Amino acid sequence: QEPLVESGGGLVQAGGSLRLSCTASERTIDRYVLGWFRQAPGKEREFVGGVGGLSDGAWYSDSVRGRFSIFRDNAKNTMYLEMNSLKPEDTALYYCAATNKLWTTTSSDYFYWGQGTQVTVSS
Repeated sequence: QEPLVESGGGLVQAGGSLRLSCTASERTIDRYVLGWFRQAPGKEREFVGGVGGLSDGAWYSDSVRGRFSIFRDNAKNTMYLEMNSLKPEDTALYYCAATNKLWTTTSSDYFYWGQGTQVTVSS
């Protein structure tokens, strides 16, 4: 059983919105700092954003700041990525991940990963 499972991906027109979900099946997410990464064909995995505890806030890459937001519902053991004003360059396989390191943007710091959900943004 995968510890983290992403859902909510799909095809959306440029300018549209999607909400991705990441649910922990075996571990409680309130124990961890959580993050989203994405990887497009031919490109390396890219940090999208992360969220800490209740008072830690969230942090984002320059490419998504102001358009995406991350929040968590610990009672549902789920983290969300709210994606607005989507652009074709947002097209990628999106992963959620967990770490113990607050504010990190480095993929190697994350040690629990989901299998990804595909987001495709058409022009």
